[in-house]
Amino acid sequence: MVENGSEKKRASKPRSASTRKAAPGKDVAQRPNTSEEDGDSGEPAITHPQRIVYPRDKVSKGDVADYYRAIAPWILPELANRPLSLVRCPDGLKGQCFFQKHHAATLGKRVHAIELAEKDGEREPYVYIKDADGLLELVQMNTLEFHPWGSRVDRPEQADRMVFDLDPGEGVAWKAVVAAGRDVRARLLEAGLQSWVRLSGGKGLHVVVPIKRGPSWPRVKAFCEAFADALAAHAPMTYLATASKAQRKGRIFIDWLRNARGATSVTGWSLRARDGAPVAMPLAWTELARVTGPAAYDIRTAQKRAISLKADPWADLAQCSQALPLLR
Repeated sequence: MVENGSEKKRASKPRSASTRKAAPGKDVAQRPNTSEEDGDSGEPAITHPQRIVYPRDKVSKGDVADYYRAIAPWILPELANRPLSLVRCPDGLKGQCFFQKHHAATLGKRVHAIELAEKDGEREPYVYIKDADGLLELVQMNTLEFHPWGSRVDRPEQADRMVFDLDPGEGVAWKAVVAAGRDVRARLLEAGLQSWVRLSGGKGLHVVVPIKRGPSWPRVKAFCEAFADALAAHAPMTYLATASKAQRKGRIFIDWLRNARGATSVTGWSLRARDGAPVAMPLAWTELARVTGPAAYDIRTAQKRAISLKADPWADLAQCSQALPLLR
């Protein structure tokens, strides 16, 4: 089996998504943190840092800010310069959390807007960030989760990522999810596509596939639907390619619906708005056998991982140049 590049080639630091770089595990607050856009200097302020966000786990807003400050060099390569959906929890998990995709001036001056067409043809401003300053301004506005598009703001109509979310139904053991992830990887390799894996921080795994920019969203969606349908036809007792909860017991839903224009999936290193403060964690495929479940990392163990990692398990993803195959 062909091994992906992250298992063959070791990198000394995470991929860069902004002009400011830091070594793995470095607290970005120790670096100059100026905004080239507006000339302001200084890190965005975090107010009410003592406010509890995760009541069960006694994690405060300050803890959340410290986490995102520390892992900014790891999260930004997959987050910066992409339209975003945010999960904001102004009162922490004890209150109401909500998705937000449209820009508002209250989010901060280092949080940017891109106008995108809606289904009805109207254009609306969507959120994106460029750097750690924007990331922390969104944390200041009580953002816990970050869900980027599979395209970038310079060419939002051309996808460069596909994500297959392996969502297990009731009664599916974790080892079966791991086996399914490896199976999906093997089937993608048969199609000429390398893939990378991350824990969702929820119930399952995400298999992420970078592609050369160019295909339209309808073509990407059609490929992902056909791929999921083929998996379900090959192993119907294992996989399901429809979102029917009634049929999901004992099977794994291959969620291909995240590969449409405007659809998103949580990015690597993002916290999840769930008890336990779990993190969606990128892994090397060789690490998958050693993790205990999809929420194996929480805010504290993820930060320790960021400090101790000697190589980015997704280091070669950005350099992977592979075309979306034609449907047969």
